[in-house]
Amino acid sequence: MEAIWNSVAVSVLSVLFSGVVGTLLAFGLTQIQFRGRSLLSRLAVVPIALPPLVGVIAFLFVFGESGILPRVMQDLAGSKAPPLYLDGFWAIVAIHVYSFYVYFYLFVSTALRQIDASVMEAAAGLGSSPWKTFRRVVFPELRPSLVGASILTFMASMASFSAPLLFAGEKRFFTLLIYTTKLNGEMNLAAAQAMLLTFVAMGFFVALQITSGREVRVGRAKGVPRRGTLTLGRPVQALFIAVIVLMLVLVLLPLITIVLISFAQEGSWTVQVLPGAYTVENYLRLFTDPRILEPVRNSIVMGAVTLVAVILVGVTGAYLITKGALRRVRTLMDVILTIPYAIPGTVIAVSLILAFNVPTPFSGFQILVGTFWILPLAYFIRLYPFVVRSTTAALEQLDDALLEAGESFGAGPWRRFRRIALPLIFPGIVSGALLTVISALGEFVSSILLYTYSSRPISVEILSQLRTFNFGAAAAYCVLLLVLILAIVWASNYIVNRGFSGSKRQETRGKK
Repeated sequence: MEAIWNSVAVSVLSVLFSGVVGTLLAFGLTQIQFRGRSLLSRLAVVPIALPPLVGVIAFLFVFGESGILPRVMQDLAGSKAPPLYLDGFWAIVAIHVYSFYVYFYLFVSTALRQIDASVMEAAAGLGSSPWKTFRRVVFPELRPSLVGASILTFMASMASFSAPLLFAGEKRFFTLLIYTTKLNGEMNLAAAQAMLLTFVAMGFFVALQITSGREVRVGRAKGVPRRGTLTLGRPVQALFIAVIVLMLVLVLLPLITIVLISFAQEGSWTVQVLPGAYTVENYLRLFTDPRILEPVRNSIVMGAVTLVAVILVGVTGAYLITKGALRRVRTLMDVILTIPYAIPGTVIAVSLILAFNVPTPFSGFQILVGTFWILPLAYFIRLYPFVVRSTTAALEQLDDALLEAGESFGAGPWRRFRRIALPLIFPGIVSGALLTVISALGEFVSSILLYTYSSRPISVEILSQLRTFNFGAAAAYCVLLLVLILAIVWASNYIVNRGFSGSKRQETRGKK
């Protein structure tokens, strides 16, 4: 019961604090005019690009018991031990807030921009106070966004594994309990624990879904986007700028620290505030030692396999749900597609171990446990909803008349999809594929239960280097992972922009 209580308590507090931080940021960056707003808006979404394990290790290097800031305070206080550092229950909450406030920021920012400005102006004109205007006009519009962000944050917090693994100490958490039980070889008990965790997560998920269905809508945008309308006085603006600088430091400090530690010579960072010696050897070994490069190659191959499978299944499924044979059972399909969001990665891993530790027809009568392919399978189950959801959203904006026109000209289903639907939904496919490959590259929760030495991905190797106190190598892996993600983001933007340019050129030639 202690593990369940701790997991639920951390998840609830993560939702509350993430909601406060993300919502305040959204209000400040959409409703208040000040210099530097555009820069901070970009910095505010940086944590969402970090794989979970990378963010946790960054916090460990900065705020952990042997981190940089606690050692600085120890030197200033002249004490034998750091007077203050992050550990245990509240450290996990802090990491979750850093990682998940972005959900609230993005959702609430979008909702605020869609509120009809005339509705708020009318309320003010009728003598409504700012608080009453917020409660009666703004909040009903924000409620769906707040509930949606709460669902994502709660599910991610319940499924969190890397933060409890490195910061839990003596505290017990359910994902760690399942991991320990599996290591002890008690798979039946691990399966029972996984089912209990699923029921708890699904219970809260359903409760939040029911809550989201009770909203009362007031004033959607009618071509009047809500932009920053408040201009701060100098004292308040100075205070706000100070808060901006503090937030910028808090967002960037963990990333800067990881880059710094990646150049640390092995064994040079023990009791010092900063490493005593620096080298590029950590990066040279990444690209020259085949054994060290193997996890990188594994993650790239697994990510590519997952991406291909997710696109093939996800795009086909989305098309059948919105435009094809499965349209009549769409509600049922929506439930099926939602389930992976509510199931923690540890539960998926345990389920795969139980299902494929013997030959089955679904595995070609092969035992998948202990093989390379069980990892991409776990990633696929966890991540396919990304492409389905993004493609479904794009297909919903596609006018059926276009497909009907193609059919009237004799085009078959495949040709109609390839020549009419695909160019229009391509950006939606790319956005879902981007989320899929980023998540697959940094996946840790399922990987730690399913990997073997030869199939270990980057995330598992990072933990291995950390456990041997080779902090420089662990940080170098983290930096390489971030570089891969940035390269993928750039490539996806380039592909989408090039696709739009190509469509416009074809349209221009057609008119001529």
